[in-house]
Parts: sequence; C-alpha cells; structure tokens
Amino acid sequence: MPNTIYSNKKRQADGIDIPSDEGINNFDDSPYFDYHHLKAIENHDSKYLCQSLSVSPAANHLSDLHIDDDEALPTLPQVPEKSSFLKEPVTHTADPNAKFEAKDDAITAELCVLYGNLQKCLDLREKYITLSSQRLMDDPRNHDDWNIYPAPPPKSWPLPSPEELERRKAKEKAREADPVAAVGSDFDFDQCEIPGPHVYSFGVGPDGFYQVYKNELDQTAGHPLHPVPSPREFYDDMEFILSVISDGPAKSFAFRRLRYLDSKWQMYILLNEFQELADSKRTPHRDFYNVRKVDTHVHHSSSMNQKHLLRFIKSKMKKSPDDVVIYRDNHHLTLRGVFESLGLTAYDLSIDTLDMHAHKDSFHRFDKFNLKYNPIGESRLREIFMKTDNYIQGKYLAEITKEVVSDLESSKYQMVEYRVSIYGRSIDEWDKLAKWVVNNKLFSANVRWLIQIPRLYNIYKASNAINSFQDIITNVFEPLFEVTKDPSSHPELHVFLQRVIGFDTVDDESKPEKPIFKDFPLPKDWTSGVNPPYSYYLYYMYANTAALNKWRQARGFTTLVLRPHCGEAGDTDHLTAAFLTSYGISHGILLRKVPALQYLYYLAQVGIAMSPLSNNALFLTYERNPLPQFFQRGLNISLSTDDPLQFHFTKEPLIEEYSVAAQIWKLSSTDMCELARNSVIQSGWENQIKTHWIGKDWHKPGVEGNDMQKTNVPDIRVGFRYETLHEELEALRRYAPKGESSEHEEPLSKKDYVGVAGLAESSSIQQHLMSKSPVDKSHIGSFPGAGLVAERAKLRSGH
Repeated sequence: MPNTIYSNKKRQADGIDIPSDEGINNFDDSPYFDYHHLKAIENHDSKYLCQSLSVSPAANHLSDLHIDDDEALPTLPQVPEKSSFLKEPVTHTADPNAKFEAKDDAITAELCVLYGNLQKCLDLREKYITLSSQRLMDDPRNHDDWNIYPAPPPKSWPLPSPEELERRKAKEKAREADPVAAVGSDFDFDQCEIPGPHVYSFGVGPDGFYQVYKNELDQTAGHPLHPVPSPREFYDDMEFILSVISDGPAKSFAFRRLRYLDSKWQMYILLNEFQELADSKRTPHRDFYNVRKVDTHVHHSSSMNQKHLLRFIKSKMKKSPDDVVIYRDNHHLTLRGVFESLGLTAYDLSIDTLDMHAHKDSFHRFDKFNLKYNPIGESRLREIFMKTDNYIQGKYLAEITKEVVSDLESSKYQMVEYRVSIYGRSIDEWDKLAKWVVNNKLFSANVRWLIQIPRLYNIYKASNAINSFQDIITNVFEPLFEVTKDPSSHPELHVFLQRVIGFDTVDDESKPEKPIFKDFPLPKDWTSGVNPPYSYYLYYMYANTAALNKWRQARGFTTLVLRPHCGEAGDTDHLTAAFLTSYGISHGILLRKVPALQYLYYLAQVGIAMSPLSNNALFLTYERNPLPQFFQRGLNISLSTDDPLQFHFTKEPLIEEYSVAAQIWKLSSTDMCELARNSVIQSGWENQIKTHWIGKDWHKPGVEGNDMQKTNVPDIRVGFRYETLHEELEALRRYAPKGESSEHEEPLSKKDYVGVAGLAESSSIQQHLMSKSPVDKSHIGSFPGAGLVAERAKLRSGH
C-alpha cells in the first residue's frame, strides 16, 4: 500500500508483516479516520497489551506455565490464609485508578500538549457561545418570571377544585368534539403585549454583519455595543481546530479514548442491566409512552405522512373544487381546473400516484430527493398545498398543520420543533410568515418553531432576485433588528418570535466547495454566481445572531440559537464551524470518521439530533449508522424524524422512529427513555415547561438533575453518564497547562494510559511499565485471562 502507515514493516520470524511502531503516528494530515488506521492501531495495541503487563516477560512467561502439557496442568493457585502479598496491596493490571509512582517526563509532556490543545478547542467554543448569548440562562424565556402566552395546559396533579375540574372537563369535551378547531382557540392577538421602541440603533458594520450601537454618535464612530469575532478571527480559530483534529497522535489518542468509553459502557450494562429494569418497574405510572419526547428535527412542510396528505387533497377536491387557488400563465385557476389540466380526478389519486416517498433512487441523490416534495411531480401542487406564501395565503397548509397538531395534542406526550423557511429573497418574508402563523392561530403547547435558511444564493443570483450576498443578510436579519428596536413596527413578528427557538441552515452538504477560505470577500463584494461555502453562511448567521441576541437579552425578549444541519455529508469543515458557533446540530453522522472531533463533541456535550431513517434513504444505510455507538459512548444525541412525508408511514412518525431503532439496535426501555430525556434537554422549550416535564432541577449535572418520577431514567444510568464525562474532563484539568506553569505533579494512572500508546514509541511505554510496576510472581491473576486458563487446566486435569 502507498500509505505511510504500511511503508516501513518489520518481518517477523513467523512471516507476518507488522507495521512498524513509527508508522502509527504517521497518519496523513486529514482528520478522517479510515479502515487502515483502525487496523494499524489494533495491531499496535495487541503488541502493547501482550508485552506491557505487570508480570515479568522473563520470569512469568506463559510458556513457563506449561499450559499445553497435560501432565503438568496445575490446579487453581491456592492463597495461604496468611499471605505476604495480602498485607501489601498489589497494583493490579485491571485497576484503572492505579498510580505509577515514577513519572515518564516525555509521555507526560506529550500528554500535556495534547490535552492543552483539546482544552483550547473547548475554550474557543465557550467563547463563541458566550459572546452570542446561547447559554441556557442567557435566554429570558428560561427565567422564572417569563410569561408564556397562551399558557400551557395545567398540571393534572394534584387535582384542582371541583369548579376548576368541571371547567377543564368541559374544555376537553369541546376539544374532543372538534380537535382541529381547538388548536389555537385560546390565542387572542389583542391580548398580546407589544412593548415600545428602544434607544439603541443598529447598522451594518465594516465586516458585513449588523451591529448594535448605544446611540447614533457611536454608530458614526464605529463603536458597537458588544464585540463579535471578526471573519479573520473566526477562520483562524477554525484553522486551529482543524489542525488539532488532523494531527496523527491526536486522532490515535481520541480513537483510543472513545474505545475506552465503549468498554466502560459494556461493563456498566453487564453489571447494571437488571438493576435498571428493577428501578424502572418500581417507578409508578411512567413508561416510555408517557414520558415527554421532542421531535428535535422535523421540517414543517413535510410534517404529515403521505396518507394524511392524500386524504386532505381528496377532501379539498370534493368539498372545495371551486376555490381559486393559483395564478399561472395569466389565468386564475380553481382547484378543479388545476386537476383537470393534469388529467386527474380524486378517484385517480393514490399513494403511488403522489410518489412522495424517498425510494432507492434517492440514495446520494439530493436533487431527486428535493423533487419528492412535489405531489405527482407537479410544482404547482406543492405551491398550493405546501407553501405559506401563495395565492391563497397558505390557507391549505394551515389547515393540514392544525390537523397534525391536533393529533399531537391528543397524544399529549409528543412535541415537535418545526422548521419553516425564510429564503432571504425579499425583505417582507418575515412579516408574511408571522402573519400566516398569527392569523391562522397556529399556537400550541406542543409546537415550537425554528427558521431554516436555505443556502441557495447561486440560484437567487442567477434569477436576478439579489445582487450580492449582502442582500440575503439584509433580507433575513434587518426585520429582526427592526422588531427588536420597535416591536410595534412588526407586531405579528414580535408575537411569533416568542415561539421561535433559533436558526437552521439547509441544503445539500455534499456539494463541492472552495477549500481555501481566507481570501473570501465581504458579503457586499460577493457578487459572483458561485455559492459561498458552508462556513461562510454559518459565520454570518452567527455574527448577526450574536449582535441581535445581546440586544434582545437587554430588552427582555427571547434570544435565538443556532442549530444547523451539519455532518450529513460533505467536508469536516462543516462540523468544525458548527462546533465553534452552534448550540446543537442535526445529523452529525460524519463524526464517525473524525475521532478527535467526535471526542470534542462528547466533551462539550453538543446536542445532536439524529435521523437514521432519513440517513438510510439519502446517505448512509441503517445498519451502518453510528447512532448506537454515539449513544453508548455518551454523546448528547436525540432521535428525530426529519421528513415524515418522505420517510415514515404511520400517524406517529416519532414513535415509528423509536420503534425501528429499538428493534434494529436492541434498545432497552431505559435507553429509549434516556433518548427522550435528551430530546427535551436539547429542545427550546421554556425552563418552566421543562421543569414540569423532566424535573425542577433538570439543568443540574448528574443524579441531582434527574427526577425518575418524570423521566423514567434510573439514577444509576444518569450517574454513570456524569461520572464518565467528569472523569474525561478531570483528565483535561490535570494535564492541560495552567497559566505560565505547565508542570504536572500528579502521577499517571492506568486509565490515563488509554490513548498514550498513540503519543510515543510502544517500546518506551513497555519499558516504562515493566520498570515501574511492582512484580509479584505468585500473583498469576495479574495476567488478564489467567484465571480462566487455570480453571480450564483444573477441569482438564480432572478427566
């Protein structure tokens, strides 16, 4: 092979080629981790594990035990009642907390450099998240005095007064009589409070994003109220992280640490599986079906299943055939006229006719997948039934949305975070969307909204809808700054934003991008027909959101977070940019190829909304999906549906997603309840509501933040997750350089050596272990597996 890992080989006596020790760290400068990297590390580890034992190779070699000699097979070693080695504890090979008295300065120094780089990556993320007010308590909606309107459903327990109970029963009876009309029935726009204007001003800064100024004098002088990282600073920080995750020893180290997390999980499950089941059975009332679960990633226009959409279209064709629904080719067309032009009747329609499910031909074909949004392959039907901004002002989409939401309200325990689009083609898109939501009363305790920004600059530019990338920034963000300064200028938008969580960015990530980003022009100068890369979009979304959030926080308005589509395909730059700037991501399946970045996502507990059924149809078959591996390692993941219209068949797509995952990956009820708890934590619901759903101290770490009566997740599971994460972060604390002094005083432990083999020569590690570890010849059990060998020897000798 041409790869440098196999370039230098040693020929063993038995004729087997083994990579040289030097080749382990000679990975290329890519952050990806391929099959040959894995095999090299496994071969390297096998030598390391077999030679670096506390048993001396010379004195206690296996060959000296004569295990193949039937006549010399020993019985199990007998320990005298008063044994000398019992008085002095022996450092056992399997004890991960065992300390080495003597230090190896070379290994410790290497470890400090690596942990220092990882700590700097985490510090950079913390800086960006803090500057953009994306932390939990930065959002005023998470404060105890936040007023939620319309108010969420009252608690069922304890029981209210008889009069209140009768009122609730009457309301529930009316809802059951007409569940669709009941959606949003308690919302009255006239009851919404609209604050007055604010003294701050805003404008586009020299780097192309909006800035907030204390007054017009500061704006003229160019002194913004809050600092935002410049494009140059962002790309420098991004380059640093890319260099860290592309470093050979760092990849090898992270891979071993992740395998260590896998092993800890397997040991935990072996020891506690039945205890978890017993704890769950002791919890009254709660099970998987009645714990709160949030669909953390679902697109609104495809939130219904195919059968639901088909039934709705047939209903409209029968009941409202004369509705004028579209203006096309200088003619107004009724619904009947549209279907006559297609040569179809209501009887002709079927699931197969709609053809909206993602079949085999969509795999790695995002262009074909996008066409699946067109019923019967007709874009005019998509405009009529699945758009908010059309000739009928989104009437049909509002009606079917209410039907879907009414099903959610009936289920009570399922919530959704719908993505709706703001394209950036015109300045009035926000007002149209807000009026559509407010006028159709699309408010529900089960629904929150995210705004997705499609990365389609090149298409808008080709159609002359915009002149430069600055036009997209203006059209997307200027209305938000206006409504923050004076909510009365966009009253519907102000009310709508109280239910908006944040921003998403969507499009095909597999499209090729320009690899060099330091020479990118400012948005006003980006006038070519080439689409900007992912990191460019994400940076300007971040910069504008950071400035906006500081102002909204000061005014006591809701803030917005970034939760983009990321890591579904494409380059590792996407995941790196999102790690710096975003509260959470959707998909993230490419983390399986980037162990160092996956380890960083674990340490930072970045929320990842994964959709394996969606990935199965588009980019990665179900059995290869890394979700079960991410889950057992302790990454902060949740299950989501993405596009029920294209990927699901049932009325409850989220339950369908959990069901398939449980069947394929053998998830236990505790596993599913933990995923459900993760989804609530990742979601953007107000703190008051999360407190009711998963416990009043849910934001606290470890067992202290778990209320099993509400989550049905045993305390031992939450405690294990916290202790494992705390152990990894504690290693950062111990080894990362502190200020001017980078000296490390604490001795290395066995668990610290997990991953060290990737930092130094295996021979030096072996010599270090053999020279520093105490040897007790009578303690044969210190050899892994020796007890089993002896037991088999005893059985064989008895025949």
